[in-house]
Amino acid sequence: MELSDEALTWIARCQSLSIHADDDGIVCLPAVRGEKPAHERLLSLLIDAWETVDPGSWKPSILDKLLADADCAGKALDVWLREKFFEQHARRFHHRPFIWHIWDGLKDGFGALVNYHRLDNKNLERLIHTYLGDWIRSQEESVKDGVDGAQTRLAAARNLKTRLEAILEGETPHDIFVRWKPLPEQPIGWNPDLNDGVRLNIRPFMTAEVLRHNKKPKLNITWDKDRGKDVESAPWFAVFKGERINDHHLTLAEKRAARSLEGDS
Repeated sequence: MELSDEALTWIARCQSLSIHADDDGIVCLPAVRGEKPAHERLLSLLIDAWETVDPGSWKPSILDKLLADADCAGKALDVWLREKFFEQHARRFHHRPFIWHIWDGLKDGFGALVNYHRLDNKNLERLIHTYLGDWIRSQEESVKDGVDGAQTRLAAARNLKTRLEAILEGETPHDIFVRWKPLPEQPIGWNPDLNDGVRLNIRPFMTAEVLRHNKKPKLNITWDKDRGKDVESAPWFAVFKGERINDHHLTLAEKRAARSLEGDS
């Protein structure tokens, strides 16, 4: 790739910001597992970004202006992350977000910003058992100590854990269906192929309603049939009579049986 001298200069400047990169693409909104809350980590990144370009340029008024420009005037950075970020991110990327805001439905509950491109089976397990697990343990301790609201937070976190585990397993209706792949190649459990795109891979999360927004208009993703007709050689032509159907579900038993037959042949 040929880049201009200006682009190369900016890339070099950005190298100093790599200390803010997250090792697994999972950034929790509350303080979990010894990590700082997301808004503190983001503020550190913003300050360093400004200072990298123009040392001594950062002022608190800059954050106030950024929040005002992001429809969050007079509110704190943590409020923007929790209440505004995901909707604005989805809109900016034409409702194909690559950062997913997973949460338990409570303002003071568990939430995490997850890099979808890094969210493989292993990292979903890590989100469930390491990050959310740590939050659940802390809420259990708070319940024992009689902390106000802890029981509600614990119940919401446990419910989120159950729904995320359903996605990890991938049984219908929390499965991924890719209409251009034959049955033996359909994902089993949460093992997405990034090349299949956000529209198909986000379906289990929207179905389980674990995202900050799961419906129109704030997250405008549907699985209506696509325009046109499939050719006769398409893997699902016989099932859908040539219609390009996306909203279809397959059981784990069907997928495993198909793979077993393919392995035997």
